[in-house]
Amino acid sequence: MPACSRWLGCRFNSIRNRILPTPPTPNETLLATHAAYLANDKNQSRTAEALGVSRETVQRHLRQAAERGLVGTDPVMDGYYIARTTITPNGGKFIQQRKAHGEDYAVPEGHSVKGESALIDAEGRVIQKWVKTRNEYSAEDLAERLKVAFEDYEPYSRPASEPPYCNEDLLNLIPCNDWHVGMFAWHRETDANWDLKIAEREIGNGIEDAISRSPRAGTAIVLGGGDLTHADNSNNETERSRNKLDVDGRHPKVVEVAGRLMARTVDAALRHNDRVIVRNLKGNHDKETASAIAWFLSAWYRKEPRVYVDLDQSLFFYHQHGLVMLAATHGHEAKLRDMPQIMASRRAEMWGATKYRYAHGFHVHHKSGFVTEGGGVVCESHQAPIPQDAWHFGAGFLSGRSLSTITYHRLMGEVGRVRVAMNERPVAANDNEPMRSAA
Repeated sequence: MPACSRWLGCRFNSIRNRILPTPPTPNETLLATHAAYLANDKNQSRTAEALGVSRETVQRHLRQAAERGLVGTDPVMDGYYIARTTITPNGGKFIQQRKAHGEDYAVPEGHSVKGESALIDAEGRVIQKWVKTRNEYSAEDLAERLKVAFEDYEPYSRPASEPPYCNEDLLNLIPCNDWHVGMFAWHRETDANWDLKIAEREIGNGIEDAISRSPRAGTAIVLGGGDLTHADNSNNETERSRNKLDVDGRHPKVVEVAGRLMARTVDAALRHNDRVIVRNLKGNHDKETASAIAWFLSAWYRKEPRVYVDLDQSLFFYHQHGLVMLAATHGHEAKLRDMPQIMASRRAEMWGATKYRYAHGFHVHHKSGFVTEGGGVVCESHQAPIPQDAWHFGAGFLSGRSLSTITYHRLMGEVGRVRVAMNERPVAANDNEPMRSAA
């Protein structure tokens, strides 16, 4: 039969079933099923086999027979329970039966109990209870979902062979600075539009632009600065204060886009540098998701000898490049101003072996820098590439937007940087795309 004819036949049957409901099963059929059920020692599977029907059909016929009162009440009908027994004045007995409850309740896999509501009598005894659950995604769940999501993923450009020349004295730091993937903004509230599609396009293009204009280095560090995603689960709220967040899309979809962006960044770094180190720090918005992204990247590049994914779960990152010491933290726990003493105390040997020391912070979404002669560290926070959401815009926060790469020489410290400014043009009625400009 041609596909068109099959489709029309299915549509006709569907419409006919809605207009002409299935007629009720005759009592004779129900009684015959019940008789066969008794003859087979009340074994539903054997009854179904004897009648040549499914076990579900036998169950449905037995239930309908009991509901129509065709099978009596002594001692109790299948699928029912005795709700009340009453002795009449003349010595008779009246038995009231009701449908039995379903199977024992179990919290669905991947859910946790959010709350309970109960209907109670005057003496405080429970008559009926409602259980509310929430869908939870553990870090392991997200890692597995990412694995499935990327089965058919093709990178924008497959990792190329080693570049023809790289300067081993140089290191390119690629900060992935508060990308907040999944954040939603509407220009009528925030003067800018932002969603998953815009974020993937603009951040991806911007970071590739910055990397391509950086010098070819022996080492590149793709450093996730924390808050890679705007929300950490499907509740779309902050963990501590439970503030609601403006999020575009389901959380697994957000994580998928975040993973693609990080893979795209690593691929671009591989095309331009000899080897790539990846570290994804935790922030206050992605405490669990950050680890899942790191595990995904580790699995994604497991056969790429030029990529090393650092799976350290602490809130700090350290790296030595000749006389250069690099450190980073998101900034929601330890503050950027405290990094010099943390670096000197926790990495004393690295501190003593270096002359140029840099600490990178994020979290605040604006750029600030200072040099403390006593501390001996250049501390710098980074702008975010995203516009403000409705809450931050309404609160009057001000900050620029950019992506960048920073180049360090093993004997001279910082020697250059590339900055990509993320600007918007005025939004017209039919215009919702931001614009980048290179600087």
